[in-house]
Amino acid sequence: MADAETVSFPQNRTCPYHPPTEYRSEHRGQRPVSPARLFDGRTVWLVTGHTEARSLLVDQRLSSDRENPAFPFFAERLAGTALRRVELLGVDDPEHNVQRRMLIPSFTVRRTAALRPQIQETVDRLLDTMVEQGPPADLVDSFALPVPSMVICALLGVPYDDHEFFEAQSRKLLRGPKSSDVEAARDALDEYFRVLIERKRATPGEGLLDELIANQLESGAVDHDELVRLAQILLIAGHETTANMISLGTFTLLQHPDQLARMRESEGLMASAVEELLRFLSIADGISRVAVDDIEVGGVTIRAGDGVILTTSVINRDENVYAHPDDLDLGRNARNHVAFGFGVHQCLGQNLARAELEIALPALFDRLPDLRLAVPAEEIPFKPGDTIQGLLEMPVTW
Repeated sequence: MADAETVSFPQNRTCPYHPPTEYRSEHRGQRPVSPARLFDGRTVWLVTGHTEARSLLVDQRLSSDRENPAFPFFAERLAGTALRRVELLGVDDPEHNVQRRMLIPSFTVRRTAALRPQIQETVDRLLDTMVEQGPPADLVDSFALPVPSMVICALLGVPYDDHEFFEAQSRKLLRGPKSSDVEAARDALDEYFRVLIERKRATPGEGLLDELIANQLESGAVDHDELVRLAQILLIAGHETTANMISLGTFTLLQHPDQLARMRESEGLMASAVEELLRFLSIADGISRVAVDDIEVGGVTIRAGDGVILTTSVINRDENVYAHPDDLDLGRNARNHVAFGFGVHQCLGQNLARAELEIALPALFDRLPDLRLAVPAEEIPFKPGDTIQGLLEMPVTW
């Protein structure tokens, strides 16, 4: 499938909120499915078209099974852990459906709405601390990371006192840099949850983990190891992605003062503003799948065994779907973006993430109306292209 225009994947962004230039110039519009080369020289299919992506993400001929030897890992550290089972994200139906159904009741719109007062209280408390301590501050450590960490800990019933441990392990798990770092982080988190689950079995609490122990583990619906892996996925996904959205969303709004002013002037704009930020930033930039049967799509034939990477940052900038897609427009209707994926594997926690963003961003700018970067924008370090996109730190003042 390789040709002269094969692009390497992944690449680092040159701007934290825009896709890498080469993705944009060679793979937008005319070639919605085209070849890409991974770190090990393997050629896979890169999907950049919105219509093609949504079609493929509901196609059962594409598999999420990370134990499949042909599954395309786009970083060496991840490929080194290929034999490690990943619950929920890395399994197909019927197993995936069983796992998802047991978790869905905790992440419905109604359940999330009930959590909003608690999210608001968490946000207000953190802003109180920032104001009390005074500027400057690192927005990542002071606000963006603790908001979702506190919320997911409360939801799961995980002690927030342990947050430094699991946040450090999460960083290793997602960014390595070596496969041995990823394995060590997984082992450490596995042991942490084994101990926590046994403690909760002896002294039950009120979190989701306690519910899963009572309703699923004790009944034999899941075994101990499966519950450990599920808890790990929920904890990591529950804070890493939203933390990056809060910090990078804030950075992006500061770089677009006209849109920030628009958001602040209209309370009713917040829901659409969050959807546009999700589309525009596309922080989970690269959904991996492997074909288990031949698929005709976008003018090419994906053969059984071929790897497929759906690059959300470009899919969400498809000019056939969004007018002026490279412009941040908080008033646009962006609800059909694929920032949360699409189909059966669409992000389970998307309602919670939306609620956290809808509460955290306006509260931050209302409480700190003079918030601004404490260093030039070009000096703020951001994450490489082979992990969830976001800022490593964000010095601010007010």
